[in-house]
Amino acid sequence: MPQIPIIWQTALLLTASNVFMTFAWYAHLKNLSGRPWWIAALISWGIALFEYLLQVPANRIGYQALSLGQLKILQEVITLTVFVPFAIYYMRQPFKLDYLWAALCILGAVYFIFRSP
Repeated sequence: MPQIPIIWQTALLLTASNVFMTFAWYAHLKNLSGRPWWIAALISWGIALFEYLLQVPANRIGYQALSLGQLKILQEVITLTVFVPFAIYYMRQPFKLDYLWAALCILGAVYFIFRSP
């Protein structure tokens, strides 16, 4: 069975990590808005544990083939890719063209960070 390339292993783990991160950071605004902040913080920390259990190995795997800057920009691309559907479908926020402009800026960052060896 062929080995999954390092960049795909990294991207898949970072995507899963980002789902947990996004829920830990923002879902309490919808689900726990009537609860004290410290309850939201404790629940968010519990969710964030799963983020870190995926993010730390993702970065260790990715650092074998990617530079630190490339890992960071990959993370930012994934963050926006996860956040926009979360904001629209889970948080019921309207779609804004600002998401598109932000994505274009991040694509520029991808170009610059990945263009040289």
